[in-house]
Amino acid sequence: MSTDRTPRPSRHEARAADARAAANPWVFSTRELARRPGIMRTVARTVPGPGADDPEKAIGLVGVLAVPPDSPVELDLRLESVTEGVYVSGTARARLAGECSRCLDELDEEIEVRVEELFAYPDSVTEATTDEDEIPRLLDERFDIEPTVRDAIVLELPLAPLCRDDCPGLCQECGGRRADLGPDHGHETLDPRWAALRERLPSD
Repeated sequence: MSTDRTPRPSRHEARAADARAAANPWVFSTRELARRPGIMRTVARTVPGPGADDPEKAIGLVGVLAVPPDSPVELDLRLESVTEGVYVSGTARARLAGECSRCLDELDEEIEVRVEELFAYPDSVTEATTDEDEIPRLLDERFDIEPTVRDAIVLELPLAPLCRDDCPGLCQECGGRRADLGPDHGHETLDPRWAALRERLPSD
């Protein structure tokens, strides 16, 4: 005999939850797993990168290196029912855009990160013994994978991205790219004590 006393949502509540989930492509349903440990399914989905309405919500380091708001994120996930919730694992792939921290050239590259997260049942021991910011919860048999993907990508990003490891950067005098200026590039330096005298002498 089942001892699960968790209240089940009404048909109207379930439809409303389905509508909310459909409006957010980062939300996945776990209803097919039906709280049966060992049951597993795989899902693949391409979702739009967040930040189209508010650039500050873009994934990454805004102004340095981030997923462009109009760039999709490809998710390949495995959803596995366990005793305490649903364990989600897989990969997330996305395009990154930004600029080199030395020469300011535009950067355009791909990133793939590993995603692993346990989403706890709301009435589980895990839910009772942990804070929500430690282990996320399932809500209406659904989970939002965006925070997990966001954290995984940000942790992989360099604080000072480079176009190449040996990028020479910019000339401090003229601002030109040292890679284009050549090895003989330089600027005449004049002792400031002679500056006033030079102004009085003929230019030739």
